[in-house]
Amino acid sequence: MSLHEQLLKLSAQRKLIRVGVIGAGKFGSMFLSQAALIPGIHVIGIADLNVKQAKSNLLNSHWNEAKFGASSFDEALKHGTTYVCDSYEELVTHPVIDIIVEATGNPIVAADHILAAFNNGKHVVSATVELDSFCGIKLASLAKSAGVIYSMAYGDQPAMTCELVDWARTCGFKVAAAGRGHKWHPDYRFSTPDTVWNHWGLTLEQVEAGRLNPKMFNSFLDGTKPAIESAAIANACGLDVPENGLTYPLGSIDDIPSLMRPRQHGGVLEKSGMVEVINGLRDDGSEYGYNIRMGVFVVVEAETEYQRKCFAEYKVKTDDSGRYMCQYKRWHLIGLELGMSVANVALRGESTGVAREMIGDVVAVSKRDLKAGEILDGEGGYTVAGQLRPASASISGNMLPLGLTGGVKMKRDVAKDKVLLWDDVEVDETITAVKLRRDI
Repeated sequence: MSLHEQLLKLSAQRKLIRVGVIGAGKFGSMFLSQAALIPGIHVIGIADLNVKQAKSNLLNSHWNEAKFGASSFDEALKHGTTYVCDSYEELVTHPVIDIIVEATGNPIVAADHILAAFNNGKHVVSATVELDSFCGIKLASLAKSAGVIYSMAYGDQPAMTCELVDWARTCGFKVAAAGRGHKWHPDYRFSTPDTVWNHWGLTLEQVEAGRLNPKMFNSFLDGTKPAIESAAIANACGLDVPENGLTYPLGSIDDIPSLMRPRQHGGVLEKSGMVEVINGLRDDGSEYGYNIRMGVFVVVEAETEYQRKCFAEYKVKTDDSGRYMCQYKRWHLIGLELGMSVANVALRGESTGVAREMIGDVVAVSKRDLKAGEILDGEGGYTVAGQLRPASASISGNMLPLGLTGGVKMKRDVAKDKVLLWDDVEVDETITAVKLRRDI
């Protein structure tokens, strides 16, 4: 039975999946705009520190005031409405809620939210992949111990890539590469919230209308988010990562089979079975007309002559050897697709992606000369960007995870474009996210 048929059945029986959402920003709002249209799902409550802004975002997402006008979770349950509050503790401890959607995007607070949900027997769908990238394997272990499901969020590229990798392996194919697309230029590594919109290609009118966060969008542009998502893909799918970080090979979708093969076969990969990000931006600033910038891909290798013959018979676009082909989704719709995770967790008891190994890691790299006493501003800001590294190298090299750089103080000077070490900053060892990382 399809997920949608099962949701319709739940709706008819009035046995709804009861969801609580933490964070009503962009991602949360995108899910909430769809949740009202999905049968079988009832968003009982929303927790956000800024209740007024959260309600404004709901109105912007085409909710009416009556829909989120409940004064308590019990009232929301009784009338099929939603209660908006500023307490995540109140949300995760309420007994009727089945699944928590963590959508703050802040790895420090997300760690507390997720562990509180586990401790109260709630499944968690996390849209805060920043946390998953540096301690996802620990979260997966804690969820298992608590008897609940922890899942990456469908709609974000990691979960969608996991789906493609699962398709490939279930069909019997060897996975040569998997990943996502991007718009990339080396100078973007040093982009800040002041420069992001011109590089991104949005007007100020579009930014204001979409209530877009410049730090969040800058984290995509400066390479941090591609690194984070690539680490999450590697750790969930058992794929290796480039030794010195993502290389962003340039090409269209049709070029992917030729690019995403080992160097010995004419590609750019160090070896088969790796994550990478495809760049769709030419040196002159123009984009390929048929690119994977907003999508995800998997490249499979035909290991037998019969597979290669079938590729040819069915006119599959391959590399020049006929050995490598690409399957892809050209678009990802972020929070608009999160219902897939909620339905999979609730109805099938399955995640839409979860870390199984610690293969990839995202380390902090200075965007400019940093001085002792400065406070780092974390992902997408003015001080650091994230770069992908093998976890074996980052952990043994004492490299500082990008996800722990929000609000920490520099202990000593670090030059521009250098990897930061744990010893370069003052770390609060009492923070939950720090403890999770230290325990890996």
